[in-house]
Amino acid sequence: MSFLNFLFGTAKSDSIKTINAAEYKVAITTKNIQLVDVRTPNEYAKGAIKKAVNIDFFNASFFESAFNKFNKEAPIYIYCQSGMRSKRAAKKLDKMGFTTIIDLKGGYMAYA
Repeated sequence: MSFLNFLFGTAKSDSIKTINAAEYKVAITTKNIQLVDVRTPNEYAKGAIKKAVNIDFFNASFFESAFNKFNKEAPIYIYCQSGMRSKRAAKKLDKMGFTTIIDLKGGYMAYA
């Protein structure tokens, strides 16, 4: 990482991968998957991907403590409504030490 990338955060992390809905649907069929919906509880209640745990991105203190209970060495799959929040969540998880973060391109709207 160059000094400018370090200062301005422009470097893309190797731990974050964004995949489309078709790839995501296949990938999450694995047993014991870490699948997290980072939308609000209200959004989650209106429909979610089966087996997804809801951790609200906007609840900062709960977000960090909840994710600290996950295995940082195993892949973690995240999504939100349209892909914007999960992109921000992925960056936060990368900083927390997660090694493989898979984000759903287009979010739940693309999946449903």
